[in-house]
Amino acid sequence: MQVMKKKYNKKCVVLLSGGIDSSTTLFYVKKKGFNPQCLIFDYGQRHRKEINYAKKIASYLKVRYYIVKISLPWKGSSLLDRNLPLIVKKTKNTIPSTYVPARNLIFLSFAVSFAEAISAKYVFYGANQIDFSGYPDCREEFINKLQKTVDVGTKYSIEGKKIFIKAPLLNLSKEQIIKLALKLKVPLDLTWSCYKGDKKPCGLCDSCKIRAEGFMKASIKDPLLK
Repeated sequence: MQVMKKKYNKKCVVLLSGGIDSSTTLFYVKKKGFNPQCLIFDYGQRHRKEINYAKKIASYLKVRYYIVKISLPWKGSSLLDRNLPLIVKKTKNTIPSTYVPARNLIFLSFAVSFAEAISAKYVFYGANQIDFSGYPDCREEFINKLQKTVDVGTKYSIEGKKIFIKAPLLNLSKEQIIKLALKLKVPLDLTWSCYKGDKKPCGLCDSCKIRAEGFMKASIKDPLLK
């Protein structure tokens, strides 16, 4: 009798925000043959539009997703506090008011916990350190240091296994990410980047400006602006 080899299940966890970067990351890992499960965070942000778009993207790919609701009552960000202006003049090398204190550290901690619970080897997120707002938790240094913490701080690692934190878009420009998204057939009309939750993108916030520049350099019309 022929013995069938057990097919390796490439389970992974993907942080999905509904933006271009995280959506492209999800399509990328799916293309690579991974079996992704998504975490979508409801953390008290100004609007639920990005959550709804994240759900649309996950549903489009028919991948399982979980809405993780957490509270950050101390706020400390204009994305959490409506009394703070979203659009402020930013000087060079300053971190904008939209930075949410330790957000990716918090999200990735949840993701590592989830990965360990389901025996997933990888955690993916759409961090980018080329065309970004200067958030410290989107840099390679942050990922490398967090990886070391995960390596010593989980039961998985003590048992000789490993959970890898990966950011495949880390060193791509927004133009390159948009071109990759098109190649992967990401429905860009189902992505949302604007910090406001209006009917259309405001075009003024940092996220809108970065997105607009990426589409312009890629010589592609943003489907949300048609």
